[in-house]
Amino acid sequence: MRHVIALAIGLQFAAADWQYKSRPDLAPPRLNITIPAAKSVEKGYLFVAPFAGYPDTATEQHGPRQAGPYIFRDDGDLVWSGYGIYSIWATNFQATKWKGQDVLFGFEGDHNAGYGHGHGHTTILDQHYETIRELRAGNHKLTDKHEFHVVSDNTAVIQIYQPIPQNLTAYGASEEQQWIVNAIFQELDITTGELLFEWASLDHVTPEEAILPINPGQAGSGYNSSDAWDYFHINSVDKNSEGDYIISARDACSIHKIDGKDGSIIWRLDGKNSSFTLGQNVTFCFQHHARFHPQLKNEDEGKSIEYISLYDNSAHGTEDGRGKEVATAPTSSGKIIKLDTEAWTAELVQGFYPPDNLRSKSQGSTQLLPNGNVIVNWGSEGALTEYEAKGSILFHTYMDSGYLGLGVENYRGFRFNWTGLPNEEPAIVSLQNDEGTVVHVSWNGDTETKTWRFFAVAGKYGRKHFLGEVPRKSFETSFKVPGKQVHHVGAEALDARGKVLRITRVAKLQPEISPAMKSKAIPPMGLRTQSQAWMEL
Repeated sequence: MRHVIALAIGLQFAAADWQYKSRPDLAPPRLNITIPAAKSVEKGYLFVAPFAGYPDTATEQHGPRQAGPYIFRDDGDLVWSGYGIYSIWATNFQATKWKGQDVLFGFEGDHNAGYGHGHGHTTILDQHYETIRELRAGNHKLTDKHEFHVVSDNTAVIQIYQPIPQNLTAYGASEEQQWIVNAIFQELDITTGELLFEWASLDHVTPEEAILPINPGQAGSGYNSSDAWDYFHINSVDKNSEGDYIISARDACSIHKIDGKDGSIIWRLDGKNSSFTLGQNVTFCFQHHARFHPQLKNEDEGKSIEYISLYDNSAHGTEDGRGKEVATAPTSSGKIIKLDTEAWTAELVQGFYPPDNLRSKSQGSTQLLPNGNVIVNWGSEGALTEYEAKGSILFHTYMDSGYLGLGVENYRGFRFNWTGLPNEEPAIVSLQNDEGTVVHVSWNGDTETKTWRFFAVAGKYGRKHFLGEVPRKSFETSFKVPGKQVHHVGAEALDARGKVLRITRVAKLQPEISPAMKSKAIPPMGLRTQSQAWMEL
């Protein structure tokens, strides 16, 4: 069962989510890790952007309460919360390189849950979590949420849903059903926004290839532009070194390879007009996230051999529960497929199947990692799994816990190495309780601090008295001064070599607020000895 946790505990999470004393404004998802990470998982952090799949009501709130992009460690510890930094709905959150520099990117915009569309732009952040670029579609179109993928040092592919009026009676529509989605992808210069290449589905693919017909409206009814029939539904684009593309057409249940010069279709995989004879368990439907993998080729394999990966949903259904679910297999899966364009055969190299029999009606991704492991993100099921190359599970988590975990979704999920050096200063708070003083410090997005050094700060000129050091082991680090009141305290963030990365502001002692804490006022300072003075500053 996906979430077995008492409702009372879930309601407690929903009602009060004070996870960090130094950052009470942050309430990130609490990962529900059901299979802890094995030692053989790939190095790096988890990149996700979970959001609530169920709408809030007057009596129920579903999680996450702060939907947004996040970076987590394998144990669920927070590295970075992008809540409020990406100020509107965000998804497809990843790390990549742009002009040789490590950057973050994600989609920001409107989310149409009914048909899985989004309209907005791509926001790119540097290693200091500062916005350095907002990229929009060319030709007066709106970027969709599904794809932003850097395919060269300075170019990226994006995807667009463009509704257009057309006579659709030949495909079973009435005369009033006149709207169809022209599924488009573009390649853009990231620096200038210049449009370098554009491909549109209606120029190359007839609506007869649709798996979901216009009636009964599972993929849009066609009565207006907002409800246009999405017969093709591009949800991923990749480009190889030869300059050709592959696209995933979800509602045609097919992958298409596109000639990068004239836009013609080189081959189709699966769907109604497959160019390949499919081997055992190759078939897929309503899939996502198709990618080239030339690194998988052996030296003796010729030009006719290609490798791709994809996420096979094997299910379709609207995210807000309208309409019925269509399913083509018992579970979803990640797949690596070998293609032979001389014999025109497709062979399943490896399938990655879920714990808990997960089958996601929307979203999902399959990432091949540098060490050969594979990350599969289960889309609308709100879960992520890491596998070793032969399919054994090394790690599994759901995107939130308890009551807030019900219905949580995550479009794509990844693992990346990342170095974050925030421009903002660390957060610090000094609290008095029955045992003395406890200092809490955190630095949202920092990956380099190894030790926190604490000081009492005294006098007009800020004379510092060393209190101690604590190894940094999680997002927030706490330092206790038993039986003493330290009225003014600061901290230094040290890297692995002992270099000071940043100094906090000076925090003034304040009473700790806790239901379990007995009320106790801070006594007046009164007379004191010189040796006591630094403790009371």
